[in-house]
Amino acid sequence: MSESDGKVTSKDTEVVIMEATFRALSKHGYSDLRMRDIGEEMELTRQVIHYHYDGKYDLLSSFLEYVIEQYEGSVEVEAEADLRTELDARIDQCLFGPEFGEFTHWDRMKVYHELYTQAQNDDQHREIFNEHYKQLRGSVVKVIEEGIEQGTFRDVDAQRMGQLITDVIHAARGRRISLGHEDAPEQARQAIDEFILDSLALEEQQ
Repeated sequence: MSESDGKVTSKDTEVVIMEATFRALSKHGYSDLRMRDIGEEMELTRQVIHYHYDGKYDLLSSFLEYVIEQYEGSVEVEAEADLRTELDARIDQCLFGPEFGEFTHWDRMKVYHELYTQAQNDDQHREIFNEHYKQLRGSVVKVIEEGIEQGTFRDVDAQRMGQLITDVIHAARGRRISLGHEDAPEQARQAIDEFILDSLALEEQQ
């Protein structure tokens, strides 16, 4: 509800539907998911879903964007924090996630990766994932470039470094979700520190 008038807004309804979609996907998976399953996970009538979305595909496309929005732009760093701290914060959020009221970071990543595996056969969803990858990589590249300009980091190819970090994050998340290696994110974080981030520091700072 909005704080001003206490009425249910379209945004409130969207969140209810998206969270119900989380619950339904977690129970039924992508292939077996039906609109009815989503309706059963919320108190609103199923007709509300059909009013806002033109079928299952439209709903899942919006759901995918909703999941991504929960991660993008939500990294919090103190204004006086140095660039290495900001870089650490961005990497940590991707690997360990922010806190959620319902469903953990890994609950959400499990659903995210299930949709990710379907993108090879879906041009629209592939485009959404590609844009998310570019934004994730771009946020890392931006911090590295700023560090180079300020003399905090040594002069490296920021684009390639950002891509390497992003790819390590994706691989670690996939290994934990698909293979059940629960220590994969922590191992990846240690490797990023030892073999990538420590090498960015200028010699006098190491």
